[in-house]
Amino acid sequence: MFIDNLLSDPAYYVTVVLSVTASIVLHELGHGFAAIAQGDDTPRLTGHITLNPLVHMGPVGLGLLCVVGIAFGVMPVNPRNFRHPNGDAFVAAAGPLVNATIAVAALSMLATLLALNIDPTIAGVNPLWILGLLNTVLAIFNLIPIAPLDGSAIVASFVPAYRDFIRNPGNSTYNWVAFGIVFFMAGTLFEIGASIAGGFVSMLLPG
Repeated sequence: MFIDNLLSDPAYYVTVVLSVTASIVLHELGHGFAAIAQGDDTPRLTGHITLNPLVHMGPVGLGLLCVVGIAFGVMPVNPRNFRHPNGDAFVAAAGPLVNATIAVAALSMLATLLALNIDPTIAGVNPLWILGLLNTVLAIFNLIPIAPLDGSAIVASFVPAYRDFIRNPGNSTYNWVAFGIVFFMAGTLFEIGASIAGGFVSMLLPG
């Protein structure tokens, strides 16, 4: 289990837990601020405009992260308050966009240190690579158009037939089966993420 790393490689364990926690909190805040920009004050009224991970992830989410390495977050919004007909897409896209921004920032900093011949590792762990990789994977994962991921809300906002499909209670089993398949393809997603993140760092390095 993931928690085994706490004893075998505590620096790696702490880095991953802190990176995932911060990334999820900022991801959810992305949704929250986007919703507020669309005219929905629900995130503020429910106290979710905060950096407190317990508010976004809850004890269960934080516990799952620390024990098995699985995490999730929640940002309450009310689409009926959105100003734009496609406000759903705007709010949904904000979360993955935050993750992509974090990834670019972390990987750019990593490339800068490498270009300056500065060792980016701390206690044998490369925190910038871990943060960049995790956020690359989170951005890709959340953009997959399968409910309840953000990608499904983006597609549903522009494709009424898809919106009707995922909102039909009779299709909930299909949605969750598809989500389960994607979830258990985490290894493949990390391979894709590592390829993208590594390619980005290489692109920034001189000659």
